[in-house]
Amino acid sequence: MASSPNTNTSVEENKAQVDRVNSSADQNRLAVVHLPVALPKPVPARKTASDVARVPVAVRARKVPVNAQIGHETLYFNRELSWLDFNWRVLAQAKDERWPLLERIKFLAIAHSNIDEFFRKRIGGLDSQVAANVGVRTPDGRTAEEQLALIRPVIQEMTRYLHDTWEKILKPTLRKKARVDICSYTDLTPTERKEAHAFFEANLFPILTPLGVDPGHPFPFLSNLSLSLAVVLRHPIRGTEHFARLKVPTQRHPWVKVGKRQRYVPVEQVIAHNLDETFRGMEVVSVSAFRVTRSADLSLNEDEADDLLEMVSEEVRKRRFAKIVRLEVDHTMPPHVLGMLKEELDLTDEDVYQVRGMMELNRCFMIAGLNLPDHQFYAWNSITPIRLLDLDPEEGRDIFSIIRERDLMLHHPYESFAMSTQKFIEIAAADPQVVAIKQTLYRTSEQSPIVKALMQAAEKGKEVAVLIEVKASLDEERNIAWANMMSRHGIHVTYGLVGLKTHAKVILVLRQEEKGLRTYCHLGTGNYNPSTAKIYTDVGILTADREIGKDAVNLFHYLTGFAPEQHYKKLIVAPKDLRKRFLELIEAEMLSHKRHKNGLIMAKMNALDDIVVINKLYEASKAGVKIELIVRGHCRLRPGLKGFSENIRVISIIGRFLEHSRIYYFHNNGVPNLTISSADWQRRNLEDRVEVATPVEDEEIRDRLIRILKIALADNRLSWEMNENGQYLQKKPKIGENTCSFHEELMRRAEIRKKGHTGMPWDL
Repeated sequence: MASSPNTNTSVEENKAQVDRVNSSADQNRLAVVHLPVALPKPVPARKTASDVARVPVAVRARKVPVNAQIGHETLYFNRELSWLDFNWRVLAQAKDERWPLLERIKFLAIAHSNIDEFFRKRIGGLDSQVAANVGVRTPDGRTAEEQLALIRPVIQEMTRYLHDTWEKILKPTLRKKARVDICSYTDLTPTERKEAHAFFEANLFPILTPLGVDPGHPFPFLSNLSLSLAVVLRHPIRGTEHFARLKVPTQRHPWVKVGKRQRYVPVEQVIAHNLDETFRGMEVVSVSAFRVTRSADLSLNEDEADDLLEMVSEEVRKRRFAKIVRLEVDHTMPPHVLGMLKEELDLTDEDVYQVRGMMELNRCFMIAGLNLPDHQFYAWNSITPIRLLDLDPEEGRDIFSIIRERDLMLHHPYESFAMSTQKFIEIAAADPQVVAIKQTLYRTSEQSPIVKALMQAAEKGKEVAVLIEVKASLDEERNIAWANMMSRHGIHVTYGLVGLKTHAKVILVLRQEEKGLRTYCHLGTGNYNPSTAKIYTDVGILTADREIGKDAVNLFHYLTGFAPEQHYKKLIVAPKDLRKRFLELIEAEMLSHKRHKNGLIMAKMNALDDIVVINKLYEASKAGVKIELIVRGHCRLRPGLKGFSENIRVISIIGRFLEHSRIYYFHNNGVPNLTISSADWQRRNLEDRVEVATPVEDEEIRDRLIRILKIALADNRLSWEMNENGQYLQKKPKIGENTCSFHEELMRRAEIRKKGHTGMPWDL
């Protein structure tokens, strides 16, 4: 792990650099290094575990009236503001000196990308509500317009914080500790400038398309999240000023490397300082960067759709021209240029976000990916599940016989997705005894081995049916392409149900065996995506349980045909039964606690916002049930409120892996009810999606899942605990207490299993 950087010199170093930029003859050109608007004083590297990270708070906690009842608006946090608080926690990792340097940079890039997506999906949706005059209030009592008024200043603050962290902390530390210099064009030596110019002529100049704006040239179309340069030009003879826009090819060339050392210049800097060749015969007056964000909010009237695939395809095409919800501009942009942009794009001051520094911080993913092992996480190689190590079909030890012995739990990324879930599909596709494969697909990778195996199975004459969700947010285009390709290979493809998204994670394999047709199923919490399975934590179960197999058959009849009134013996399916079942389990735990005084609920999920479930949790807390919630992202529930939630604790784990598994545990006086699910406790999961929860009946798997929950709750390195006002405080080891890092502990246990050590409890 990288050593902690000394940030005490950061301000002075950057001040000197700013002075050089400001005194340069090129000061009217684009500059990437600026003094921050409000930079906290640098803090020394932590020497003890006594420091607790604190982050700004977006949510607005209000005092609960004395006579308030469950359902009162003060009992709930705002969903959007709570999500922003989640991103504050992500951004906090960029400043956490305990992480390797490049990983801190990656967290910064993630936080920046998160904001981009938030604008596209959430701000876009709120803007649409305002435009449609929708007056519906959220459970916390706010209209869309009121939410936007609260959100915008938080985003402004977060934007400043992001760029301050990059410019004032991470860049100087990168230079000092890793000898990687992210510099401005004005810092280059004459030799390096010649090298940058040569790169410009060879790789940039030919593909640039300057677009002038005048009566004969209308204002150009601006694509979503594309970086542009606003160029003001002056005719040397007539003295007239003109405006032109240049699109910056950041996807193709995010950085320009110069010199023999690791020295990088943002590509827009190189373009901005070599515009004389682009605009020959004109004087360059000013150059300033800007970027627009367009809404991704889809308007689907599925009831009137003749062809759902065509409707989604058309809406995706329309998205290119969707309403602009954010304009980012370099803070040096001349006021008259900004005014012109606002007028042309039909925006107000509220839509403008001034940036000090490099505009596209998601380009830092490339920097984080540099080959600098001393400043990165040590490589993690997922282990093969122990029971799958001795596969030997010739000896009767094929994957199907192993699953028939007893259920097999999978835990990614600690256990390999490729050597378990993916292998299950690949073996099934090749096995001559397999007659049919049915699967749901919500998201998958670009070069998906899962899809490849399914197409091979269809080519071999097997019955293959896939429900691919073409309405998966921001993955619509990829899923439409996969759907078309699979159809061409003979797969029966359906595109989702009208009015519902199919988010369930289910594979059904039907195999002809001596005693007849046998079902094998995979049921999980995460997507069938080999790429994200390396960084997302998810659990899954491979089972030959006959009742679950029958349920899976019925589920696919519902998904692919007209059979809405299906009945399930073990699987719990949304929107039909899932919320009802969770409410029953909470109610049962209340009754059990009344009798035995040992009520306990532990639940792990990505987000919690379903008001019906939250209200039932409040009831359980009032009844004395202890409730431990592990909620990674946004959470409407307020823990620790006197008279409502004294017995509820909420933590969020942010670390090396993205917590994605959903596990729900109810103590039931020592006879636990435990399920894994594709669904969070969100309204959309319980009402607007097809989801599946799978009861865990195998005792060893139950014990293993319980231990995972307990380790997560014991974490004092990655977890943040929420108080009743919505403030998250990072947990810390007590004096003399060992550090417990959830991810490190589970990796350690996996390594022990890999080495063949015995005595590891619950086969963790």
